[in-house]
Amino acid sequence: MHGADRPSRGVEPGGERMTEREHLDEVEQPIRALQLDDMKCTTKVRILIVDDDAATCQVIMAALEHEDFQIRSIVDPANLEQVLKSNESFHVVILDYILPGLVPEHVLAWLQAHQPEASVIVITGYPSVEGALNCLRARTFDYLTKPFQIAHLRQTVLRCLQSKGLVRLTEEALCVALGNALRERRKNAELTLAQLADKAGVSLGYLSQIEHGRNAASIEKLYRITAALGVPLSDLFESLEH
Repeated sequence: MHGADRPSRGVEPGGERMTEREHLDEVEQPIRALQLDDMKCTTKVRILIVDDDAATCQVIMAALEHEDFQIRSIVDPANLEQVLKSNESFHVVILDYILPGLVPEHVLAWLQAHQPEASVIVITGYPSVEGALNCLRARTFDYLTKPFQIAHLRQTVLRCLQSKGLVRLTEEALCVALGNALRERRKNAELTLAQLADKAGVSLGYLSQIEHGRNAASIEKLYRITAALGVPLSDLFESLEH
């Protein structure tokens, strides 16, 4: 092929010039986990933190700071039953399993009786099989042991809110999540970016931008890409709920 007939490096059919980043087909960037800041709440989320250690309450409150969160903490266990019986309802309760002067089973029963809509995330510095079973019977959302990772707690709260339908992805985060889901399915199919782009009839640069969350793909393009992957388009959107 003569030089004049050879497509220049970095130019896709249609004349779109690709950036150097988009040429790094096989250089994979780590998938970014979704964070609280990637979410918009559908309502003001009321969170109750119950721990007799004031420092722990402060750390959790700082970790969960969000414009749509209303967070209250209880440090004195003697006030807990009264708060739970009040007209104030909570979406999430982060509960220290061992509280001075209180029986854990009684506290879990109070929550079920007076805050039936609340999801309970238990944290404990004294994990035991009996305690875990009690929480399982009480249908708590999760059981975390101290010391816990702040990032893990944030992700647990995020999963909890997602399960209750209280949060939705921002537009930017939706692009990132869709890109992550597409990349995971492409890798499962053992296809390179170039191979999938060719099968789907889209440019390599366009597909790279979608996978990295830098481009909001149209439904028509997503349909072509998922068809090339051999997965239903609905599967892609259902994955965003998990």
